[in-house]
Amino acid sequence: MDSGVLPRADRQILLYQRWLTERLATIEDPEHHRLLRHFATWRQMRRLRATAAKGPLGRSQTHQAKQEITQAGAFLTWLADRGRTIEHCRQADLDAWHTEKPATRRPAQTFLRWCMKTGRMPRLTLPPQVITQDQAPLHQHRRLAMLRRTLNDDSLPLRARVAAALVLLYAQPVTRIVRLTVDDVVDDATTVTVRLGDPPSPLPEPVADLMRAYVQSCWHLPYANSRSSRWLFPGRQPGQPMNPVSLQVHLRKIGVPPQRGRTAAIRQLVLQAPAPVIAKALGYHDKTATRLVTEAGGTWSRYAPGEHTR
Repeated sequence: MDSGVLPRADRQILLYQRWLTERLATIEDPEHHRLLRHFATWRQMRRLRATAAKGPLGRSQTHQAKQEITQAGAFLTWLADRGRTIEHCRQADLDAWHTEKPATRRPAQTFLRWCMKTGRMPRLTLPPQVITQDQAPLHQHRRLAMLRRTLNDDSLPLRARVAAALVLLYAQPVTRIVRLTVDDVVDDATTVTVRLGDPPSPLPEPVADLMRAYVQSCWHLPYANSRSSRWLFPGRQPGQPMNPVSLQVHLRKIGVPPQRGRTAAIRQLVLQAPAPVIAKALGYHDKTATRLVTEAGGTWSRYAPGEHTR
């Protein structure tokens, strides 16, 4: 496929479809089998194919889909042991399910929301996610200190420094960073922009110099083994980007927590500009950006639209 001999097909979707067939074959209850198959077909596969149409999927996306199926099947079995079906599920059942193992059972919520939306179960309230200390956003002074070290410490690996800058400055998740290509970085000799959303985001001078150096070094990396690959963070397999988990490891090695750093960055950004502007520029959904404004205590809901230059 990388050489153009075979037509393009998303490798992760093919692997997931094979896993799904094997997983569904182990479910003995015919009603559970039917319900999970419908969920996979009409919810998961539609989402995965839509994402794959924009670019090859990463392992984390299909891994999440596997967790959703696994936990959805576990919930149906757990509910059956209590003498209930999905149609007769009560609020007390949902609360008890999430109370037992809250960390591992959250992936089932995608399935539960789909069941409620399609009328397969009553509309109930799902418990909110509990934010632990390890998941809490960084304080802004610590995020800026990490960013300064990333830009100034030449002893750190260049690849990790570029990725860290995108996390701490532009609130990019590692799953999206590894999907960037060298064509997404535009250098007109005076300004460097990176295509994270619309319009492309300009890089300030310290970050711009870092990006220029990294792009020039990309094809000399030992793992950039495919000349036809245009990934900014190429993986070891031909035509495939770097595994997001591997990039997370590199970031943690230089002292940058990817999730907490990204959350701190986006919360600061939505306080500095209207949520729709930030969402469009950085590739976020409007609803996500609006929710973050509320969590951060922003007031951009009263922002007056229109021309403000006069």
